[in-house]
Amino acid sequence: MSGRKPRSVANPLESAITTPSERILKECHSLYVDTENGLVKIASSLGVRLLPPRKKIIVMIMGNHSAGKSSFINWYAEEHIQKTGVAIETQGFTFITSGRKRESLTGNATLHLYPHFRPLLEFKGVTDYLSAEISTSKQKKFSLVTFVDTPGLVDGDMVYPFNVNSAITWLGEQADLVFVFFDPMGQALCKRTLNIVEQLSEKCGDKLLFYLSKADEAGSETDRQRVMMQIVQELCRRPGLNKCGFEMPTIYIPNPSKPSRCVNQIDGVCQTIEKTINQAVQKTLDQLEKDSDLICSTISSRLEKDRADASYNKSVRLHSFLCGALGIVLPALFILSFIVHTLSKEQLDELLGEGTARTVSICTGIVMYMWDWIPEDGQVVFVIFFGAFCYLLLFLAKYFAGRGTKTLTKKEKRAMAEYSDYIQDIVKTKKGKLYEWYLQQCAAEYDL
Repeated sequence: MSGRKPRSVANPLESAITTPSERILKECHSLYVDTENGLVKIASSLGVRLLPPRKKIIVMIMGNHSAGKSSFINWYAEEHIQKTGVAIETQGFTFITSGRKRESLTGNATLHLYPHFRPLLEFKGVTDYLSAEISTSKQKKFSLVTFVDTPGLVDGDMVYPFNVNSAITWLGEQADLVFVFFDPMGQALCKRTLNIVEQLSEKCGDKLLFYLSKADEAGSETDRQRVMMQIVQELCRRPGLNKCGFEMPTIYIPNPSKPSRCVNQIDGVCQTIEKTINQAVQKTLDQLEKDSDLICSTISSRLEKDRADASYNKSVRLHSFLCGALGIVLPALFILSFIVHTLSKEQLDELLGEGTARTVSICTGIVMYMWDWIPEDGQVVFVIFFGAFCYLLLFLAKYFAGRGTKTLTKKEKRAMAEYSDYIQDIVKTKKGKLYEWYLQQCAAEYDL
């Protein structure tokens, strides 16, 4: 593996049409999913599960129906992607993202595109109301954002085909940002919306951002202030939402043919998205280093454990050999002693030679000397106990032989060493270069 070269960052054409943040996120993603040297593949071979980082941030938009969620997405992408209107146009969850060609995906295809969201399958009925819209738009930072348009929320007898509260809460936990749109036309105090917002505030309050949408339709400035006061009062009644530093900017879709004197802070929403993208780049680079260290430490621990297992195997093999040898040699020596005792010295010298015969005579003589010490009435008992002892030795030999643990093959150890070298020499080096390149985009040269 040491001779393998990493794939190039991007071709010249792609470099010309993508932003630095987009290129960095794509490069980090490719380091994970590369079919030959990907970190996901390497980690999987080590029994470690890694998920590749997302190439885009997730922005979930929630609110009551007709709050302007779909209209905002269309405005941001500068393309009519989602249906808009006073009626409940969005009945399920729609992922809106940028891609190579205009396409619409259904539930299963959407989950293949976003494997991080496969746990949605646990929510009964959600898959049938899950879709994705892929647009070719590159406006603003849309190429680095995936919007999640949620069902319009209403109170009363409205029945949803799935547990909408739990599904939105779970999606909000996975998202990088959660925009809550309150409209000034009478639905801003929707209890279902406030209940979900309260649940999200307990689990991921730092992601929640509140906006008064369609602010230009609220009437006069006095009417807008009254609406905002009503919303704030309702939110403050709930302990989970009664926090200091509460902000609710007024936003609306700019319309040159319909000017409004209302302050429009919709550009601030774009700045918030851009800031989150920059934070996502930093988090992805940091996560790349953490995952690289995790793989390297796993390889080190596996190799260290393999060395300990190899040492243990030598020990148990030695015990097995000693027990097996004694279990065979002792009864063989015992039987041989009686056979040699029946032969004369001349016969033994003729059979084995003078030197070997002398050695055998000494060994068997010791055995026969000990045998003569045993009373005749106890010799049978001794043979029984001696046989049981030899059987125990053979049993222990088999027991120790089965106590060995499986160790790595030379091929596996070589592959792990190559994995470690690849991560140290290529992945971490590339991570350092990407981080340096990222900082060069936002800091003066003398700061680096």
